[in-house]
Amino acid sequence: MEHLDQIMAELLGLTLSTGQQAAFQRYSDELREWNERFNLTAIIDPQAIEVRHFADSLACLLIMRPPLSGLRVIDVGSGAGFPGLPIRILCPGVKMTLLESTGKKVAFLEHITHVLKLDGVTLINERAETLGQAVEHREKYDWVLARAVAGMASLAEYLLPLCKIGGHCLALKGESAAQEVADAQHAITVLGGHIIQLTPIELPTVAETHYLVDIEKIAATPPRFPRRPGMPAKKPL
Repeated sequence: MEHLDQIMAELLGLTLSTGQQAAFQRYSDELREWNERFNLTAIIDPQAIEVRHFADSLACLLIMRPPLSGLRVIDVGSGAGFPGLPIRILCPGVKMTLLESTGKKVAFLEHITHVLKLDGVTLINERAETLGQAVEHREKYDWVLARAVAGMASLAEYLLPLCKIGGHCLALKGESAAQEVADAQHAITVLGGHIIQLTPIELPTVAETHYLVDIEKIAATPPRFPRRPGMPAKKPL
């Protein structure tokens, strides 16, 4: 993981410990092994995993600012654990929840959290629309994260109901981020959010610029949101 360590030093001014490097190496190995049986990711080259999965996920810390001890964070549509698990490896004091609706991906998350002995991680096999209406989760999280889940208008309806007032939603987006945010401005406002900033991220060997979209929760989300499963994607606000 020397390549990842170098990126972290340049991007965040952080140095990975020996234990963290070992955890990321095991994560990469397990991801590639599981991917031979289950379609978890299209990125299977070890160096590409370091950059496009691990470094891309950890770029969130530019905005979130570690150590995050005691904060409640939820990764919506976590997939194979991104960006939630890399953040948890680097910030062991965070209370991390991984939300994923696909069973085989949840099985991998259960396996990798056990293998890496990551305590303080909660796994939930559910849809965001359902969880956003659950009393024990609605408006309870300090940070709500998502990467490659949906267009910004739909994504806002998945994320903002879970975020507490004063908390933040952080979406990892590609080059279309600015246009997506502009198109989703109405939805974000209706759901209680306010755009703080779009932060560009340049990663080595990645041609396109990535963006971190930071949305602050400034008002309560109206009770009717999120709508029933499937509606945010079918009819974005």
